[in-house]
Amino acid sequence: MTTVDQPASGRPAPAGGDDTGPAPAPGSGPAAAGGWGERLRRVGLAIVAVVLVCAVWELYKLVGSPHGGRLLGVPVLPRNDDTSMPHIWSVLAQLGHKEVNTADSQTVGVAVLKGIWFTLRVALVGLVAGVVVGVLLAVLMARLKLVERGLLPYIIASQTVPLIALAPLVAGWGGKLKVGTLEWADWMTVSLIAAYLAFFPVAIGMLRGLQSPGANAVELMRSYAASWWQTLLRLRLPASVPFLLPALRLAAASAVIGAIVAEISTGTAGGVGRLIIAYSQSATSDATKLYDAVLGAAVTGLLVAGLISLVELALGARRARPARPGGGRGALTSKTQKVRT
Repeated sequence: MTTVDQPASGRPAPAGGDDTGPAPAPGSGPAAAGGWGERLRRVGLAIVAVVLVCAVWELYKLVGSPHGGRLLGVPVLPRNDDTSMPHIWSVLAQLGHKEVNTADSQTVGVAVLKGIWFTLRVALVGLVAGVVVGVLLAVLMARLKLVERGLLPYIIASQTVPLIALAPLVAGWGGKLKVGTLEWADWMTVSLIAAYLAFFPVAIGMLRGLQSPGANAVELMRSYAASWWQTLLRLRLPASVPFLLPALRLAAASAVIGAIVAEISTGTAGGVGRLIIAYSQSATSDATKLYDAVLGAAVTGLLVAGLISLVELALGARRARPARPGGGRGALTSKTQKVRT
């Protein structure tokens, strides 16, 4: 009576035992090369898109009408005069000019950079808070179906409230809060509005990811006497990562939009939203400063999107690590069975 070790898949092991060669190192091989190639392609396409937008802008400046375009009497195209649509180089050149004609005035570029730094910080605070709230709500709804049925409609309905009306209300409520020596600051209102917009895509995407494992996978965890929390950590959370990453991108964009709109609605000083208000007052005679503020808002969004890309890379590198010998889900598939001959 002899026993032969055979792989769990039922196929015989290849002759010689070492024909497959050593396992590739983490982060190497065609998959890793393709991943970096895809990222470089995305960066190249983003640069090409910016160049095309600038080219279309200048082309319309060249061939468009100073009075704009109309279709059936309805304006559909903007005016191409220098006041309404300044040249790209004029907008960039304005960054080096002073905000006001005084000796101690800072340049527009410095003001925009300061506004980007302020808005970036408050948007990140709101994004982190929104992600935490969204993940906790998703876990709670995945744990209790009753909570999901009762809470999910209100989560969806919460996004229909206009921010222009909500931001002043939050500023009025928050201005009366005081916990010990900690008083409510203006930037907290902006961060709260950013979190209000950011939690929604995270909660919905995370909930879908937590519910994505099939019944067979869940039943397998139960057969190993795994508790609900062990199933959450070992099965549901890893399965939710592909759903969470797109949700984080949407949450990042929503957080930046919420922060800028809250700054405009409440008049919070220091951010890009405040610059948009200040520079729009002189837009009737010179709109280049207003376009610089809008450019600062776009840069803020790109910076937050870049941070989300770094998080995506970190999560992807963690998932690409090889499983430890003898542990994890890979150990279940690598076990051999005894076949009696």
